[in-house]
Amino acid sequence: MRIIDRIKEGGVHISFEIFPPKTDAGYASVVEAIEKIAMLKPSYISVTYGAGGGTSKNTVKIASHIQKDLKVPSLAHLTCASSTKEEVAAVIEQLKEKGIENILALRGDIPKDAQFPLPGQYQHASELIRDIKAHGNFCIGAACYPEGHVESEHKDEDILHLKEKVDCGVDFLTTQMFFDNSILYNFLYRIREKGITVPVLPGIMPVTSGKQIERICALSGTTLPQRFLAIVDRFGDNPAAMTQAGVAYATDQIIDLIANGIQNIHIYSMNKPEVAAAIMRNLSEIVR
Repeated sequence: MRIIDRIKEGGVHISFEIFPPKTDAGYASVVEAIEKIAMLKPSYISVTYGAGGGTSKNTVKIASHIQKDLKVPSLAHLTCASSTKEEVAAVIEQLKEKGIENILALRGDIPKDAQFPLPGQYQHASELIRDIKAHGNFCIGAACYPEGHVESEHKDEDILHLKEKVDCGVDFLTTQMFFDNSILYNFLYRIREKGITVPVLPGIMPVTSGKQIERICALSGTTLPQRFLAIVDRFGDNPAAMTQAGVAYATDQIIDLIANGIQNIHIYSMNKPEVAAAIMRNLSEIVR
């Protein structure tokens, strides 16, 4: 199923994100986690893509398993910053051959200490989106940044780039994680003013460790509300307590989003079926 069609259905839909194993030795354990998450009957499961090779070889394989064997729509991530256009075209053809209709088109992180872009290499996600459109009838998702992309000097500049990306053929957007829903509501108001009308799926991250939040801030510059900081400060060194608190905080965000009319929410579940299951238990009478 094309994800845009699922998004347009009535009712509340929750989706989850997983990532392929870093090594072949971890493949079986990742698949086991995915199968447990699939049992929660999510709207779809997205599969991340390791830039420059790495875990990317398993993205197509896992996305196909989710869709063909587990009977859950899959969304395959495709990043382009570390790949030539020929390499990206080969992956698109693999996805087409496996019958995968949904692609999340991302530029990805620029490789450290490398000239960018090299000849025959993508520079922007918008270029990738155009090429995906040219290769077939894919449903295309893209990323957006409620607090502004870390490389943009101003939020207005970031929204202009987002509009360019959407105009290239994006069907829906998924946000980077955020921990204050007012940031999302303000972002939605601003992008609608600029004519961006495609559906926007909030991306929610259940934080389960203090170290996890340190990595999040280092990579994305995400704003952390004082209420959330107090939770991390109190429970960050206690994995069991932090997991419980992180699930509760994420659940609170999701309930607020649903109460304010947002019906499609994406959860960065980090290959943790127990976290995904805990959230769904908390929403058992809300998402039916």
